[in-house]
Amino acid sequence: MEGTKRANIKPGIRVNIVLKQDQRSGKLTEGIVKDLLTKSPNHPHGIKVRLADGQVGRVKEIL
Repeated sequence: MEGTKRANIKPGIRVNIVLKQDQRSGKLTEGIVKDLLTKSPNHPHGIKVRLADGQVGRVKEIL
């Protein structure tokens, strides 16, 4: 499932995100969602989230 719709993402689910510094390479980081940072219902580049370990990035896929 894609991470562009806010309704699909809830705290506690496992996702792959792309961190700001990895946007050029497209390297994905896996983690558990702690907070949703994007307020709009959808975002073309992915909903911005904070993972349980504190990393912030945009959701690319929901696992």
